[in-house]
Amino acid sequence: MPAERSATAVTSPVPWWRDSVVYQVYPRSFADGGPAHGAHAGIGDLRGIIDKLDYLAWLGVDALWISPIFRSPMADFGYDVSDFCDIDPVFGTLTDFDELVEQAHLRNLRVLLDWVPNHTSDQHPWFRESRLDRTNPKTDWYVWRDEPANNWMAAFPRGDTAWTFDDVRSQYYLRCFLPSQPDLNWDHPPVEAAMLDTLRFWLDRGVDGFRMDVVHLIGKHIDLDDPHPEGRKPAVHVIHNDVPATHQRLRRIRTLLDSYPGDRVSVGEVYLLDEAAMASYYGDNDELHLSFNFPFLWAPFDAAQLSKRIVSTLHHLDTRRAWPTWVLSNHDVPRHRQRYGGSEAAARVAAIMLLTLPGTPFMYQGEELGLVDADVPPHRVVDPDHRDGCRAPIPWTPDALHGWPADPWLPFPPDSDRLDVETQTADADSMLHLYRRTLALRKGAADLRDATFELVEMGGGALSYRRGPWLVVLNLADEPLALDRAMHATLCTAAEHEGHSIEVVPPMTAIVGRVG
Repeated sequence: MPAERSATAVTSPVPWWRDSVVYQVYPRSFADGGPAHGAHAGIGDLRGIIDKLDYLAWLGVDALWISPIFRSPMADFGYDVSDFCDIDPVFGTLTDFDELVEQAHLRNLRVLLDWVPNHTSDQHPWFRESRLDRTNPKTDWYVWRDEPANNWMAAFPRGDTAWTFDDVRSQYYLRCFLPSQPDLNWDHPPVEAAMLDTLRFWLDRGVDGFRMDVVHLIGKHIDLDDPHPEGRKPAVHVIHNDVPATHQRLRRIRTLLDSYPGDRVSVGEVYLLDEAAMASYYGDNDELHLSFNFPFLWAPFDAAQLSKRIVSTLHHLDTRRAWPTWVLSNHDVPRHRQRYGGSEAAARVAAIMLLTLPGTPFMYQGEELGLVDADVPPHRVVDPDHRDGCRAPIPWTPDALHGWPADPWLPFPPDSDRLDVETQTADADSMLHLYRRTLALRKGAADLRDATFELVEMGGGALSYRRGPWLVVLNLADEPLALDRAMHATLCTAAEHEGHSIEVVPPMTAIVGRVG
């Protein structure tokens, strides 16, 4: 197969985010730094993150992205913001946040915040004013209509229309998510100005960038119905929204970020399940710095399917001189170990893949432990879209509370007395140490962080590629992979330092070797 290459290198010096691995912290479930008798015992907070910064530095990641910590009624656990410029008391204070940024920077860890530009909580002062009548100063800050303007469906609850009638104003408002999450009207210039001010607030406090929640929704063609096959219900609007106005707004956001020193980064959650559409949100190096790659995340754990997604991603990004991202899990989807069948072997192979592809990998907290989703009984389900399982608390120790000062807000994942941090730290062969070794390998090898990439055809169920002098072989099949003579010789060279040759790659096994 001909070589497929990734994005061409940008001007030197290389921005920090190109060489980095980003670790997503879902704060409610990461670590509780407060006393056991505190009002929020059992809920992770900023003090807990501060307490675990040494762990993240030891693990070898370069940045942490923190899911929303702004003031919120928590109907959508922080993605319903009531104040973009303050910390919710559940997580701590602005003083705690400033200390977190300072302590992270002392450990050479960057800090990204989760910015939610599409909507607010219905408890936000902007919406409270907007709903009062049709003449107040905030009347146009949200999307109001006398009747639903289109057939759009909300992301959740499933099956709901995206339009909710408000008894106070006697009009419908648009909400692509919960009824308590009204969409902001970015067509109204004061909204954009106000939201840019919220970015400035955190940039001035030293944050290194933002993950931007469903950022492709900040431009909408309100009068256009979503396409759907005749006779079927309209699809969720989130995955269809793609309009030119969004790109104009992203360029203004990019200008703001680039006006600050230190390569402040924007990472877009562009939930469009097509690599070409996703790539367009990089613009001409003047929109997003990075965009999440959902076709890759949702691809089956199959060599042919993953190869297709990788090649397509690199092709579309190369045309824009843009930089890829790779992610396997996050707070919205079942953990990849679970999606890939549950085996530890598959999770180990996936770890090698994630950290050896050209681009910026994003890890989700706990994947370095090989966690699967928690089994959450009905009476403990709290999320409106039933994503509780992947948000289960991190087990730090093998005891009953696993290092938490009180019973956490959600149940622990299975095998938490074996897959906890303390137990795995003591086991050199654990999943945790596999991630740590691979992160160290990546950090020490510039040619594993650059743009070079070439598929190597091996047949069977193998996904194999070269990264400069490095050869990565991932056998994703249930059968051993027999190597031909030439490849055997190459892998023997890679294995000489260990004193053995490689003739057969066992099922669900990854091999990384320097062969040039």
